[in-house]
Amino acid sequence: MKPETTCPQAQGMKAEQLFGRWSVQFAQPPAGLPERATLLLERHAEFSDSLAGTVTRDLASAAAAKAPLAHAPQAALAGDLEDGMLLLDESSDNVSITGTWNGEMVKDSCGKVFQGLWKDTSSSAAPDAPDLAFTLTKLP
Repeated sequence: MKPETTCPQAQGMKAEQLFGRWSVQFAQPPAGLPERATLLLERHAEFSDSLAGTVTRDLASAAAAKAPLAHAPQAALAGDLEDGMLLLDESSDNVSITGTWNGEMVKDSCGKVFQGLWKDTSSSAAPDAPDLAFTLTKLP
């Protein structure tokens, strides 16, 4: 008889359980930013309990509009998993924070789906730019 595998609880998850590639789906992104992206999460080089990685967007396919000037096709990510909350800062220039990610694990997803809000904090963001809902899904 096989032992039952149990899903990790959000509060008990460790950053290392998020290492790997993730598909991102944004709800109603502004002109110039695509609906889909890919995240790669890895161990942070300096802080072993933290996350680092990249977000990759196909800006050329994002409508006919120009991408916001402060966003690059690939941006650096750094952050943490704290009490079940995924908190990431994004930087298109490796200096300033051009976006923030705040998400929670979807119940009963076994750590394979997170949902939350992405905020454009770049210099090209409109002052009243809405937060964008996102869904992260772990890729095999």
